[in-house]
Amino acid sequence: MKIDSQHIVAELKDAVYIIAGILICGFALKSFLVPNSFFDGGVTGISLLISELYHINIAYVIIPANIPFIIAGIFQVNKRFAWKTMLAIIAVGICLQFVPYPSSITHDKLLICIFGGVFMGTGIGLAIRGGCALDGIEVLALYTLKRSSFTVSEIILGINVIIFSIAAFKLGLPTALYSIITYYAASHTINFVIEGVEEYTGFTIISGHNEAIKEKLVMELGKGITVYKGERGYLKGSFDIHHPVDIIFTVVTRLEVRRLRNIVQSIDPKAFMFTSTIKEAAGGVLKKRARH
Repeated sequence: MKIDSQHIVAELKDAVYIIAGILICGFALKSFLVPNSFFDGGVTGISLLISELYHINIAYVIIPANIPFIIAGIFQVNKRFAWKTMLAIIAVGICLQFVPYPSSITHDKLLICIFGGVFMGTGIGLAIRGGCALDGIEVLALYTLKRSSFTVSEIILGINVIIFSIAAFKLGLPTALYSIITYYAASHTINFVIEGVEEYTGFTIISGHNEAIKEKLVMELGKGITVYKGERGYLKGSFDIHHPVDIIFTVVTRLEVRRLRNIVQSIDPKAFMFTSTIKEAAGGVLKKRARH
């Protein structure tokens, strides 16, 4: 039986991401959120709320709280994802119980909610890059999405509104407000960790000087381009006047957007340009990215 070395390397990389994510999540919970009665969103937020209200060790709550969503993950994603998620969440519980994290890093509430959220988001994001989840809320959102007209973001927002409303009612409005900041910091950190600095942006250009722009994009920036055939014109004062035009589309990182815009404007200051966010991009002339 031939051993695929690339597959082994990929699996080891996933394992490193997941282990790092587990340890960082444990650090965020044990050193920032739990000692100060702060909350996050999702199933982690539910676990923290139960732990605080009923004085139960978070390590004993977080695993059973996620089990229904792990089971749902078997049907909504696949068995491999569900097994990896279950093992990762069990590992988080073990870390919370046995790893000697610092009991409290700071007593400043603003620092707690911001950095607690950042570390929490970093841990969850790394686990997602490794191919599993440390919070079952995404699986629940996918399940509900197929049975309602709401988007995934709207479903997650609705669930979190309920969590933070209960926190405000039971533990006071300031705690709930600080917890919202924690959730905001965590969610944005998750996006950054998953997408990375090189989050891709689609760039569309419509210009009468498209040949010069094509040459610059390919020869100077080394970009791959796709050309759509379209028509321009149809202005209010000259609706009957129109002519064919090449619509240029390329994919760049967000760090390259300004440079590309400057190049196009130097060739044609009147060029029409717009960008669009791309969540996943692979193949072509793009360099290989980490598997999510």
